[in-house]
Amino acid sequence: MGRILVTGATGTVGRSAVALLRRAGAEVAPASRATGDLRDPGTLPLDGVSAALLVWPFGTAEGAREVIEAVAGRAGRVVYLSSAARREHEREIERLIAQTAGAWTFLRPHAFAANTLRWARRIRAGAVRGAYGAAAMPPVHERDVAAVAVRALLDEGHHGAAYDLTGPETISQADQVRIISEVTGLPARWVEVPPEHARAALESDGLPPEAVEEVLRAQAELARRPLPATSVVEEVTKEPAIPFRQWVEEHAEDFRVPVAAPTMRAARMHGFGDASVIRYDTVRTPEPGPGEVLVEVAATAFNPSEVGLRTGLLPEVFRVELPHTLGWDVSGTVVATGTDVTGLTPGDRVFGMAGGAAAGYAVAPAESLVRAPRRIPLADAAAVPVAGLTAWQAVHEHAHVTPGRRVLVNGAGGGVGLFAVQLAKLAGAHVTGTASPRSTAAVRRLGADEVIDYTAAPLPRDLDVLLNLIPLADGTAAELAGLARVTVSIATPIEGGAHFVMRADPGQLTRLAELIDEGGLMVEVAESHPLSGLADVHRRAEAGDLRGKITLIP
Repeated sequence: MGRILVTGATGTVGRSAVALLRRAGAEVAPASRATGDLRDPGTLPLDGVSAALLVWPFGTAEGAREVIEAVAGRAGRVVYLSSAARREHEREIERLIAQTAGAWTFLRPHAFAANTLRWARRIRAGAVRGAYGAAAMPPVHERDVAAVAVRALLDEGHHGAAYDLTGPETISQADQVRIISEVTGLPARWVEVPPEHARAALESDGLPPEAVEEVLRAQAELARRPLPATSVVEEVTKEPAIPFRQWVEEHAEDFRVPVAAPTMRAARMHGFGDASVIRYDTVRTPEPGPGEVLVEVAATAFNPSEVGLRTGLLPEVFRVELPHTLGWDVSGTVVATGTDVTGLTPGDRVFGMAGGAAAGYAVAPAESLVRAPRRIPLADAAAVPVAGLTAWQAVHEHAHVTPGRRVLVNGAGGGVGLFAVQLAKLAGAHVTGTASPRSTAAVRRLGADEVIDYTAAPLPRDLDVLLNLIPLADGTAAELAGLARVTVSIATPIEGGAHFVMRADPGQLTRLAELIDEGGLMVEVAESHPLSGLADVHRRAEAGDLRGKITLIP
């Protein structure tokens, strides 16, 4: 047995092949981009090579002819890792090998189980949003592909074979997410979205448009005609193919604990003005300082006050340096901690407030974050901090709502209003909410005793508490004065009433998380969009086309 060359030796399949070959007693000559230029035959360790596993980690066949001729001139046997898709460059490499090598075998794996790691961030966020959840395929373990390669390298009888390699069972995308959730303990689910929404998410992940279209076409076909499993792995290796669940068990930590990338995407405003000042930039990932943590952002949430920030209407309240990364609400997973941080470690799921949360990663003071509720997807927790704390402080600190009080929530269908209705009910009040017709059902579902269409019906009088959560015209503000014994407004001040601005309070945020996990407080997310769509959300907000809380997913 001579030396066996393995190119791409540090990749998913190459690494496993090297380990299996050495276990079989073979001498291995590993080659990778770290040891030289794989397209330059002069950098390959070809002395004494009798067989070669060719893993070609490039998207074109440029340079392949010279390498194949050099390898085939030394190695009597060449095994090539192609793919079931047989893209143009893969067909060309197969043709060159068949013309040049004395003996050859082609490996054509279908979907790798490892491909699901592209969902890791979404799994941590609690929801994988995509089209064609019914698209089903049999994911193959990279070790099984490597095991077939090893047999083709070491045994006779594989010359001229082209092996279609799959895992042992066909599983839909939605079920793959379910299995990952079950194994890792991370509460995640598949969320079906229209293809155009899936397209935007894939493009925001950095895939070129042509690749996005190829992915969506393939998924649509697999939803119509699921791919059956083959028995090739077992026939060649004499061992059953490894189930997808076992692959997940072996890679569970890769889903649970993130690793920060050196760069990230961020939604930043480059000036004051209309929504066109918001750009989706690539910037360096920040590093946490003393007392700070770096969070992989699962989601941020849109707050109407950011329109005022963006337009420069409130410079005395919002003092920022440009360019400025938007976003205050944050939910996500701790990636790294600075010095002097206790109580939080990488892998912890947290939520709270952090400046610059409209990005892939955000730095926040550790003391401003608390453990995220487990009952809801982590991304949905981003809808809570600003709106939930505002509602809590309105109901408990300023209105002092107690059992039996008659409370009117003006603007009950908004992000703050939906929490205020629930918190007032939990405090034992009789709650009336004003809402537009499209928000009425949500307000009722969350516990309001009565719902008034503010566009058509008069407001009740003789109230104990009025919570005003929406901007008012001067005349309307005057009409509301005196409706209740206690008046609290977070928007337009009302004569004789209290007016306040929410403050961050980790203790109150912890209590909100407890109420969510106890089932007493529901979190309603009206819409979720890729972070790249933040400018469009701002435009819709100014046009009055938003209802409830909107989350943005990096």
